[in-house]
Parts: sequence; structure tokens; C-alpha cells
Amino acid sequence: MWRWLLASLGLFLSLLYSDYQQFLDAPLEVSADGQVLEVKPGMGINEIARHLQRQPGLSRPALYLEAHARLNGLATRLKAGEYALSPGLTPRTLIDRIVAGQVIQYALTVVEGWTFRQLQQAMTRHPKLAQILQGFSDADVMARLGRLGEHPEGRFLPDTYHFPSGFTDEAFLRRAMTAMDQRLAEIWQNRAPNLPLDNPYQALILASIIEKETGLPAERPEIAGVFARRLLKGMRLQTDPTVIYGLGEAFDGDLRQRDLTTDTPYNTYTRKGLPPTPIALPGEAALKAAVNPAAGDALYFVADGQGGHVFSRTLAEHDRAVRRYQLQGK
Repeated sequence: MWRWLLASLGLFLSLLYSDYQQFLDAPLEVSADGQVLEVKPGMGINEIARHLQRQPGLSRPALYLEAHARLNGLATRLKAGEYALSPGLTPRTLIDRIVAGQVIQYALTVVEGWTFRQLQQAMTRHPKLAQILQGFSDADVMARLGRLGEHPEGRFLPDTYHFPSGFTDEAFLRRAMTAMDQRLAEIWQNRAPNLPLDNPYQALILASIIEKETGLPAERPEIAGVFARRLLKGMRLQTDPTVIYGLGEAFDGDLRQRDLTTDTPYNTYTRKGLPPTPIALPGEAALKAAVNPAAGDALYFVADGQGGHVFSRTLAEHDRAVRRYQLQGK
């Protein structure tokens, strides 16, 4: 009798263990387009298992998942976050991912030429970024980032950044700011000699103007060359994007002659030198162009109506180009 009971018990345990092992390596029941498992802070393995048991996921008892985590010392190492469930994913692999914190990464691309205001709007619209800076002034935002008294414009490197759900807008800005600090420092170290720039911040300002003047990569060093030569000669930069930035919300999309003659700190028609701050977020190519301008003797340029510019050495040449490409609308 006892032998029969022991044999039956042994067979039962063997079948149970076999079923348990099969469970660990059997794919979860996941829809073809995938699912998302949210592990909230403080959620234990039992809650995770029950959650999977309630929805399509576990084809065998949730107890198996708990047993695996506890027997292998994983139950106390689970990390909160959102995890992707895809067809073919096994319970064993799922637990490994949660222990490793391999959460879903979301993306936000900071576009070259955006203003700081546009960056803020993009962060506000992103559904996975936690908003903790809403209502803060620019000064308060910079103070939170450890840059008390600094202007935010131009301080954040355009790039595509990845982050988990719940990442804060403050953390996002801090990452983009650190990226700009590092990239600007590297580029400044490789600057050309005899630049009309005293420090990396002036390079950042000039790069932001270059960014707004042209979207053609090949033109950026040429544009930079014109601005560098004008600065060296003490000429005004006379660049429309700075005037537009200085107008702020008053700009209605039509830059008028009176705007060019109305003095503001950003009006490079009325003031010599660089404006007081950047006017946009410059990308890496614009930063490199600002500190390594193309050689030449052009001092003027005008849009050619095709997305590029025509460069001129003298004012007479420039006036002819203006008449051809702007006044005649060609």
C-alpha cells in the first residue's frame, strides 16, 4: 500500500515538474500585434501572475510563475515599468526581462531648428512623458536644471531620445542639455584658428543662426563663412531669423521693412555683433560649421527661391542678386 502511494506520489510529482518545465518554455498566449504588461511600483510576482492569468497569457496555473520566480531568487528583483509581450515570448524570458528592467522605450525626436518653446510643446504632447514642469517659467526650468540665470534657448541638442513610460520632462531636458554640453565642448576643441568667437556660447549662438538660415548641409559652412567675415570686419550680420526671433509672438509670418528698422536686442540690422542668446536649437552640422567656416570672400547671400542661396562678394553683386531672385520672384 505504502509503496503504491509513494510510487503514485512520485509519478504525480514527476508529471507536475514536467508540466512546470513545459510551462516555463511554452510561448505565452499573446495577440499577433502584441500586448503591454505594466508592472507598477511595489507589484509582487503574485500580482503579476494573477494579472497574466486573468487576461490571455498563461495557459497553466499562475502558481507556476510564482514558483519559478521564488525558487530562483527572482521575486525580489522585479523592476517596475512597461514590458512588451510579443508572440513567442515565454514565461521564463518574461521574468528575465522584468528582472533586467528591459522596459519598453519610447522616443521623442528634437528637431534641428526648433525653438525651446517648440521643444516644450512636443514634450507636453508626448503621452509617456510625465509633466512636472508645466507652469514653470523659463528661469524656473533652468534653475531646476542647475543653470540658474541662463537662457534656455539653444541649450538642448537635437536628436532622437529614448525613455521609459513615466520619464519626466525635467529628466528629458537634463539629458538633452548634457548631450549639448558634451557635443559643444568637443566641437569647440576642434575649432579653426582666428575665429571671431570668444567662447563656446558664442559658437552656439552663431550655430543657431546658421541653422535657421539654411536647411542644406552643403551650405552651412558657406553661410558660416559669410557671418565670420562680417564679424571680423565689424559689419552687421543683417540676418532675418534673428529679427523674427526678437519679434516673438508679434511676428505674423510676414517680415516687413519696419521690422528691420525697429531695434530689439535681436535685431542684427540695427546692432553689431551676435544677438545675446541663441535663437533656436542648432544641430551638430550647424555647430561644426560655426567653428569651421568655409574660406572665401563672399559677404552677402540671398535666397534663390529653390531652397538654396546665391553668394556675393560685393554689395553691387548682392543687389543684382536680390533684384533677380526676390524682386522678380524667380
